[in-house]
Amino acid sequence: MKNDLSIYERYADTWWSGETRWLRTLHKMAPARMMMIDPLVGDWVNKRVLDLGCGGGFLAEELSRRGAKVVGVDPSHGAIAAGVNHARLSGLEIDYVVGVGESIPLPDASCDVVVCVDVLEHVADLPRVIAEVRRVLRHGGLFVFDTINRTWLAKFVIITLGERVFGLLPQGTHDSDFFIKPTELSEVLLQVGFQVGPTRGFGPRRIDWHLDFRFGPHPFNSIMYLGHARALGFRPRTPAPRRGQLHDKSDQTRRSTTNCGPDIRI
Repeated sequence: MKNDLSIYERYADTWWSGETRWLRTLHKMAPARMMMIDPLVGDWVNKRVLDLGCGGGFLAEELSRRGAKVVGVDPSHGAIAAGVNHARLSGLEIDYVVGVGESIPLPDASCDVVVCVDVLEHVADLPRVIAEVRRVLRHGGLFVFDTINRTWLAKFVIITLGERVFGLLPQGTHDSDFFIKPTELSEVLLQVGFQVGPTRGFGPRRIDWHLDFRFGPHPFNSIMYLGHARALGFRPRTPAPRRGQLHDKSDQTRRSTTNCGPDIRI
């Protein structure tokens, strides 16, 4: 089975224990991601932040410790329970809610920032998720995301090496057909009224003494990339292409990087 999201439920009890290798890797990715995200936002204090696809709260806790008012949304009941329990033990106030990206359980224009990592490469209806992110962001709010590029190199590194050779993730976690080229994601963002900033490469940089990969910025985005976009005024809704239509005739001519606007700070 490909794109098997049941792993988040199956391993929820070990989310914070460090005994499950792929969860340990996700945990180590959180501070590396924040090193790239912090300069985009600046001061997090009192900002209303949605961590969309929060799992058990690795990134949500990083955000909360920076003074943000964090809401974590995830479809896994087990992961949400793990997040609630760990936040309580850590003395952090994080509002965890079970929900999905296609129908985010928050009011319109209720967030200053939406952070979405390790998610977009798994959703079945990408345009709908992006439209929901735009709906919950206030005018001028910031959307920060990372995802996996749809390239032969990403498929080799993430699936062949990561899942099948090194076992960094359970086999079947990803489906390379769901990987997203930066230009495709930019197109969907523009359709719902985002101003799209540049992307940066992100991925494994070294192996630590646990034999786990440590992550950070990359000079290229052919494996993973991190990007951001600012919410502008609502545009009239037009039928957006579903995921299958994103892999269209322009695949051969699209650029490998996206730089559709200036670097955007909130």
